[in-house]
Amino acid sequence: MTSAVKPGLVQRYKLAQRVVHWLGVGSFLILLLSGLALLVPQLAFLAAGGLSRLLHRIAAVGFMLMPIVYVAIVPHDALELLKESFTYTGKDLKWFKHMPAYVLGSTKGLPPAGRINAGQKIHHAMTFIMFVTVAGSGLMLWFGQAGLGPEGLALVLSVHDMSMLGLTVLMIGHMYFTFLYGALPAMTTGYVSEDYARMEHAEWYETLSPKTVAVTEGEDQKAA
Repeated sequence: MTSAVKPGLVQRYKLAQRVVHWLGVGSFLILLLSGLALLVPQLAFLAAGGLSRLLHRIAAVGFMLMPIVYVAIVPHDALELLKESFTYTGKDLKWFKHMPAYVLGSTKGLPPAGRINAGQKIHHAMTFIMFVTVAGSGLMLWFGQAGLGPEGLALVLSVHDMSMLGLTVLMIGHMYFTFLYGALPAMTTGYVSEDYARMEHAEWYETLSPKTVAVTEGEDQKAA
């Protein structure tokens, strides 16, 4: 049977991208909760019998494998995202000038953006940097803790904890903007409305083909 066309939707993310995203979210939340078990007395029960340590290490493996899997599955998209996240132009500066209003929910006069806007560039760049620091410090604590010495151990622990704190703040901000602008469908269905695409990523939207804009039910699986 021919699938019905659902007009007015734009494919934002492929299935593979969404799966990696949610695996990252899940592993990060496990890392956060199991790590807090060592710092928050109310969560100390999670550390009983070494449970939190086991969960932390299992989630750490998944978390560190996430970018590797992403590059393996969609190498072009992964490398393009990394490049865009660290590339800034005068257009991004104009976007940043509007950021206070954007934070409060106003997109009036928002400069047109490409596939990711300036705010998302900063988010992705900081996430990447803190991923490197939290993973690197975590590996040192896991495999090289005995050779760190008291001062080295304190330094690595500080880097690890501050990196997790930074990632947590970034996650909260990410969730805030996701719900503020109704962007959750991008990572649940893979699609966003044409209105959203024009508002947030006008330059990217203009590059899309009519086939990309006219979404057909069932095509999501094929697009992955």
